[in-house]
Amino acid sequence: MEQIIKDTTANPAPLGLFGFGMTTILLNIHNAGFFELNAMIMGMGIFFGGLQQVIAGIMEWKKGNIFAMSAFTSYGFFWISLVALWLLPLAGVTKPDGASMGFYLGLWGLFTLAFFIGTLKGNTIGKLIFGSLVILFALLSIASFTGNENIHTFAGYEGILCGSFAFYEAAALIINEKLGRQVLPL
Repeated sequence: MEQIIKDTTANPAPLGLFGFGMTTILLNIHNAGFFELNAMIMGMGIFFGGLQQVIAGIMEWKKGNIFAMSAFTSYGFFWISLVALWLLPLAGVTKPDGASMGFYLGLWGLFTLAFFIGTLKGNTIGKLIFGSLVILFALLSIASFTGNENIHTFAGYEGILCGSFAFYEAAALIINEKLGRQVLPL
């Protein structure tokens, strides 16, 4: 006789979504031109957007959720790699130029497109997060290739929206669970 074990571990999705959402909002407030790139964004990128999402991804692995495990772990390492691209030139490593950043961001956009396709049978907010993230990576890639600051600034506003979608989903998951009913639709 097979014994069924009930999973009683917490849902790690809000942890990862807050890490992604808040860090994305802050970076894109910078991209929109409100303040310079600084240690606050880098700290968020390493720890809250980076390490926190990797931890959430590992927790999703334990729950058997391949989509969330792959997304959180990958985007967590995206944030860590992005901060490394900003900091490694201080150690004498060649700074990435517009073309190399364009390819870097374009590949992340292509990667994200696969996740967006995976959301098509899911909830609306998941589609909004990944769909807007595909657009964000496309805009940032084009801005890097062309050096067009207007596209970069527009991408910043679009990125604030993308991060806000993730923040909303995280908040909805926590609020709905704590109140025992759907207060915020997903």
